[in-house]
Amino acid sequence: MTASISALLLDWYDRNARDLPWRNPPGCALPDDPAWPYRVWLSEVMLQQTTVAAVKPYFAKFTATWPTVEALAAAPEDAVMAAWAGLGYYSRARNLVKCARAVTVLGGFPAREAELRQLPGLGDYTAAAIAAIAFGQRAVVVDANVERVVARLFALDEPLPAARRAIRNAADTITPDIRAGDFAQAMMDLGAHVCTSRAPRCLLCPLSEACLGRKAGEPERLPVKPARKTVPERRGTAFWITRNGGTEVWLVTRPASGMLGGMRALPDDGWTARADGSGQTPFAGEWRSLGAVRHGFTHAALTLGVLALETASNPEGDGTWWPVAGIGDAGLATLFAKAAQLALAAD
Repeated sequence: MTASISALLLDWYDRNARDLPWRNPPGCALPDDPAWPYRVWLSEVMLQQTTVAAVKPYFAKFTATWPTVEALAAAPEDAVMAAWAGLGYYSRARNLVKCARAVTVLGGFPAREAELRQLPGLGDYTAAAIAAIAFGQRAVVVDANVERVVARLFALDEPLPAARRAIRNAADTITPDIRAGDFAQAMMDLGAHVCTSRAPRCLLCPLSEACLGRKAGEPERLPVKPARKTVPERRGTAFWITRNGGTEVWLVTRPASGMLGGMRALPDDGWTARADGSGQTPFAGEWRSLGAVRHGFTHAALTLGVLALETASNPEGDGTWWPVAGIGDAGLATLFAKAAQLALAAD
């Protein structure tokens, strides 16, 4: 059964593989290009909890600006953070720079999964994906899409996250010794477009005859997920501080650790995922309310009020005056980009 599953899936992938800028065509030898592992690594980091559509323009921008891992390693961290703005989960960008510098010291990406796992920001999934896709090593690659396919294929009904060990063990039994990278990407494609969370397209699935979940009659029930936790509501305030008739705005860089760490932002009142902001303005003045924006984080939902004030002096603390006309080039995190758009619409 296991051999036939991999053969069926690879045959399907040969005919249906997505054409993506970071992919090697199915069945082809690995590219003889020193930048190939870099491109695979970069795409895998960007794709964590992010859609392919969202990643494509960022991948193009990064590889045009920093075509090799050595170029990225030499880049100023604030430039990388600015280029990452809008992609979310900003700790990935900080680890991206750390990893690029570590790889450069090593003289290149290691090919083995265990060694890849030692690099900054690389967990089990990313290390396995790079080993398989970039180097052709046999590795068991399990992301959320693969998790869903395997849970249904083997009718594994233990609730997540406890089921993950059984899912990985089952995935191991069907991972082939050759074309491991193609197999991993085939499983991802199958989960993304056929074995979907809702209304799986079983009639189009190359594994439908072997799928125990389908035979049981309700494949969409798998994998069994834990009950969703209520996301706490938080409130905060951002400050749109301008000078010279509103042509320049005061921007700060957030601390390296914590939410949106290292990102350029508007000043705020200290809100976090665990607590509301103080609501206190940074200095006295006739502040005016511009309204509020909403933003969802993994662990909290935030309502961020925006207060505006024109000033003739520099606010206390580190910051920089940025031309309002070029605010789109500031590399603001999505939350603060929303706040900036609200301020611009109010003026």
